[in-house]
Amino acid sequence: MATAPTTVPGIDPRPTPKAVARERRRIARHRFWATYRKSVMGMAGLVILLMFVGMAVFAPVLVSSTGLDVTKVSGPPLQAPSCTYPLGTDNQGRSVLTLIIWGSRISLMIGLLAAAVSMVVGAVLGIIAGYRGGFIDTALMRLTDWFLVLPWIALMIVLAAILGQSLAIIVLVIGLTSWAWTARLVRSQTLSIRERPFVERVRGLGASDSRIMLRHVLPNVMPVIIAQTILSVALAILAESTLSFIGLGDPLRVSWGQTLEQAFETGAVTLGAWWWIGAPGVCIVLLVLAFTMCSTALEEIFNPRLRQR
Repeated sequence: MATAPTTVPGIDPRPTPKAVARERRRIARHRFWATYRKSVMGMAGLVILLMFVGMAVFAPVLVSSTGLDVTKVSGPPLQAPSCTYPLGTDNQGRSVLTLIIWGSRISLMIGLLAAAVSMVVGAVLGIIAGYRGGFIDTALMRLTDWFLVLPWIALMIVLAAILGQSLAIIVLVIGLTSWAWTARLVRSQTLSIRERPFVERVRGLGASDSRIMLRHVLPNVMPVIIAQTILSVALAILAESTLSFIGLGDPLRVSWGQTLEQAFETGAVTLGAWWWIGAPGVCIVLLVLAFTMCSTALEEIFNPRLRQR
């Protein structure tokens, strides 16, 4: 014979709303990871990405930063890869492996920070334009179209040449010239979300527009923002490499783009120093590919149509 569950007097056995919300988030995270790890492309991109992140985080443990100072190195210039120098040396006797490991920090940091700037600007403008509509939507979308029509690389080069070559300026230049794609995607999602019944109910209860956009629209467009942000990191890394390659990067920071710029300026191609050019080039390609693969896998998870296809 079944017995009724015992309850402690004075304690409500029903879960609180916060506990229910935490449990739902936990189930959603578990479901997301279970779906993501089924993607071969997504897992491959994640492994490559974690490898580069680990290399950047543990750079001081892997190699000493004194290897970046030309006054403290004693290696032979332009030596081919060997046991002592696995990726060879540059024209100043510095180990290319040391340049790659420490350069990963700057390349990743600029990519992440620039993508964050692009995400914030694009998400804010996209949500406001999609939710408010009318003249505000028209004005913001014309501004977005202006940024989309202009040659992105050319605009970035002009701004970097005018404003300077510091690390903060490079981050701002890349972030403020690459937000238009995010704004367009977020606006299209917001146009759909603002017509849903739950938004109408909240609006009928008297919630302000700012509260609706922050508490109800933003969480529903967050999957699109996350997928686009990860892809923006790859574009930001390419942009930083482009600026450094043409001499507009931070001259005081070692990055993969700066390593390539120094190699071409010194004439590594004619000197046959393929390792000096190949190592940073391969790293840039692999890291951009990793972010692109992760972004594509996330897009398939967040978009049911792509997942079914």
